[in-house]
Amino acid sequence: MSADTQTLDEAAVSAYLEKNLPGFEGPLEVSKFQTGQSNPTFLLKTPAHNYVLRRKPPGVLLKSAHAVDREFRVQKALADTDVPVAKMHLLCEDDDVIGSMFYIMDHVPGRNFNEPAMPDVSPADRGAIIDEMGRVLAALHDVDIDAVGLSDYGPPGNYFERQVGRWTKQYKASETQNIPAMNELMERLVAERPEDDGQRTLVHGDYRLDNMIFDAKTTDCRAVLDWELSTIGHPFADLAAVIMQWQLPAGTEGRGMGGLDRAALGLPTDEAFVAQYCERRGLPGIDNFGYYLGFCFFRMAGIIQGVLKRGLDGNASNPERAMKLGEFVPVFAQHGLDALNRG
Repeated sequence: MSADTQTLDEAAVSAYLEKNLPGFEGPLEVSKFQTGQSNPTFLLKTPAHNYVLRRKPPGVLLKSAHAVDREFRVQKALADTDVPVAKMHLLCEDDDVIGSMFYIMDHVPGRNFNEPAMPDVSPADRGAIIDEMGRVLAALHDVDIDAVGLSDYGPPGNYFERQVGRWTKQYKASETQNIPAMNELMERLVAERPEDDGQRTLVHGDYRLDNMIFDAKTTDCRAVLDWELSTIGHPFADLAAVIMQWQLPAGTEGRGMGGLDRAALGLPTDEAFVAQYCERRGLPGIDNFGYYLGFCFFRMAGIIQGVLKRGLDGNASNPERAMKLGEFVPVFAQHGLDALNRG
């Protein structure tokens, strides 16, 4: 295990911020968030203000992964939109400061829910929080990418063709065992891809409840976090990612809604959430939603395979959790095939 992912050179960070961040005054107190498998994330406390530092992990990395510079850019661009994000302060591209690129943003206080069941929340508030999640998602996909300067944030062309190609390469680069279901899923996602309908929006790439901060007292979202996988692409990928998460087992491990009595808990059905999304965006409905769902299971399998590989190589942010997550790769692959079969 590399200690570099767990610790931070506090003196180097403090000196850099004193020189580059207006209003910064130490002393600095640093602690690491245990969430965030990909880019190590630290809370920086000062007497007057709290910040968050997100860095690339050290070591040899997969090409295009851990793009903290893209995270910084997209959140900065969204500052004056209906999508709530933390305030961005600095991007440091000089690896010599702490050993890898990093950025500084405001720390956003509030509530973070690790699972949709939200055990300590009332049924009415649960429903309102999930509705707010849907509102923010629709707002994200309605952002005018030209107006906010993000029209070049992703390449042109068919998003699903591009993404299936990218994640197939990344999966194969980090493959540790032969998984027949994953092989079949990759082949079918190429063969069964729908015609491009022309939708081209900003997409988050990992839109989940646990990547959102909500107000401490209300059901308003204060910030969407973890933009590493964001790009210009197809909005149905984000929507399907939400539904994908909900189909997983309930609890802190699966973080889904599998087996829950949603009505009793105040939680919507998949169909109701999708219908509300379509209404907010003025869409008539979505054909072949199973493809988008299958794609999301495939991509998540690819992501956790990468986490597993970093765990085996000794440079994961949380090595023990990396190994546990790796057990789910075949499960996600089978879920993807099941979604394609349902159509």
